[in-house]
Amino acid sequence: LMTLVRGLAPIRVAVAHPCDALSIGGPLDARAAGLIEPVLIGPRAKMEVAARAAGIDLAGVAIEDVPHSHAAAARAAQMAGQGQVEAIMKGSLHTDELMGEVVSRANGLRTSRRISHVFLMNVPTYHRPLLITDAAINIAPTLADKVDIIQNAIELAHIIGIPEPKVAILWAVETVNPKIQSTLDAA
Repeated sequence: LMTLVRGLAPIRVAVAHPCDALSIGGPLDARAAGLIEPVLIGPRAKMEVAARAAGIDLAGVAIEDVPHSHAAAARAAQMAGQGQVEAIMKGSLHTDELMGEVVSRANGLRTSRRISHVFLMNVPTYHRPLLITDAAINIAPTLADKVDIIQNAIELAHIIGIPEPKVAILWAVETVNPKIQSTLDAA
């Protein structure tokens, strides 16, 4: 991935509620690597405490001071919808809190396709990345949702240089069972 982005300008990223050492350290590491220009959105005092705990200097980092995690999620989605940032990064808030703002029609981020999540896994014994979807956003997707989820993963694979991704549809059992709807969908 680093090879793919080498030479590209950093993108501006809204970081929603980075109020612990891990969630404030990640975006600043990405900044140091030249990947992003973070905009930290959250309660300034909490972010400063997290930065001190992580040994991080916030000098020169854009900060939007908002009172709580809900406000941070709302502001991040609003900034993305208005084109002020190119991406949103989740900090130390619940996924559903952030996603509620992302999928809100008011922010203009929705498309015709179902939103999904993809884990990018680097497995040392396999020759290319593995993409696993959707383990974080869609709890009980319909068959149509699953089509979107798979298409999203395929398009991400193309973006990261996998021209012909292989797709495996996995469920809790390995055979089609008419009593388990997910196996029928997979079939």
